[in-house]
Amino acid sequence: MLSFRLANIADAAQISDLVNAAYRGETSRQGWTTEADLLDGLRTTPKQVKSIIISPHQIILLCLQNQTIVGTICLESLVAVTHIGMFAVNPNLQGNGVGKQLLTYAEAYAKNHLKANKLAMHVIALRYELIAFYERRGYQRTGVFEDFPVNPAMWQVKVNTLNLELLEKILNK
Repeated sequence: MLSFRLANIADAAQISDLVNAAYRGETSRQGWTTEADLLDGLRTTPKQVKSIIISPHQIILLCLQNQTIVGTICLESLVAVTHIGMFAVNPNLQGNGVGKQLLTYAEAYAKNHLKANKLAMHVIALRYELIAFYERRGYQRTGVFEDFPVNPAMWQVKVNTLNLELLEKILNK
């Protein structure tokens, strides 16, 4: 049985570890969301996670299984849209519906608590299977692209061109 709650400062290191395990390095290859062939390095740090948790415009929702954090998703409430980020599931549990349940919970939370009408996220454009996952959940490709951010202190890009595509979903009233 999965449960959900808001993250607090004490969760920052676990969240950072989970996000990095889900996307980077060899552990990420156990799941299907790996970026290991595209990027080396870290996706986030406990310090970055703490800054999100204390931000007045952002929250991190956690998915727990037997009181263990198995998923995380960040919601940033902006003027016209709520932005989704740092969506990660334990690589050993990917493909078992945990991500679907967490995304559904986050969408309902955004609608009911943040009064969101539209959700948006940036996805690595080369991640076709990930984009297809979001399309099956009602997200639309916008055709709007931006360069992947440069941060050599955190990560190193392993491919020639890496772009992010904006996906959006209108929430029903």
